[in-house]
Amino acid sequence: MDDVRRVDLGSFIRPAEETGTGDPVIEVVQGYLVRTPTHLVLLDSGMGEAGAETEAWYRPRRISMAQALAATGTQIADVHLVVNCHLHFDHIGGNPLFAGRPVICQRGELDTARGGDYTVPELVDFPGVRYDLLDGEAEILPGVHVIPTPGHVDGHQSLVVQCEDGSLVLAGQAHTTGSQWSADALAARAAALGHEPPLPRRARGCAVCWSSTRSGWSSRTTARCDCRSTMSTPEDDRSVRPVQTGRSAAPTAMSWRSTTTRVGRGTNACWTRRARAWPASAGRRSTSP
Repeated sequence: MDDVRRVDLGSFIRPAEETGTGDPVIEVVQGYLVRTPTHLVLLDSGMGEAGAETEAWYRPRRISMAQALAATGTQIADVHLVVNCHLHFDHIGGNPLFAGRPVICQRGELDTARGGDYTVPELVDFPGVRYDLLDGEAEILPGVHVIPTPGHVDGHQSLVVQCEDGSLVLAGQAHTTGSQWSADALAARAAALGHEPPLPRRARGCAVCWSSTRSGWSSRTTARCDCRSTMSTPEDDRSVRPVQTGRSAAPTAMSWRSTTTRVGRGTNACWTRRARAWPASAGRRSTSP
């Protein structure tokens, strides 16, 4: 695998009503570029527009796709296909820019998105859209795997990229901060460290966690997702190299294979808190960004 790079697509303000702390929080919107010997893959395309009320609620500041890709030395025409972790409006905002190129998602996720009260319809079905639908796990390119990671939504999916030094999981719905991830990792090892109950509560894992220890994939990262299934993490967390999708930005020119960072919230994160309804012109929002 030649390169995996983060794409900075902007930021928004999560209102105090949604943070649980009484204070607003700024959160980033990000995607990833995966370059193989033959293809350039984009995972998620940023926050779309969902009407005046949503714009006022989250106050997003977007970086255009052209500008964001230029920072990585690429351009819109270079992207061969798009993968969306799911089809909520904050992950598919730039999809219409890639009309005619395959958009890969789970079949059930597209059915849900087209059923209403879920996302912005114009970002799902636009002129020239071309879906390549999956029913579960698939190797979409040599060394690039899509794995179902249900939880935030049933049709959620993540990417596993096989690199020379291990498998890199590009995941959504993970931790907001590195300290939260570290606390969860330690909580998962509490019993192995000899601590007696009651033990700290840890986040529930999903197929993303499982993927990093799956037979045939060398463990390079463990992403922790707040899904409905409970999975274990590797007992030896020296193998864990999580991938940043949170607030701290790394240089865009740096290969992600040369960094050690964490999984966090960004374009590849999904959101679980409910928010206000959309204006009637935009339908209803079932989840906040």
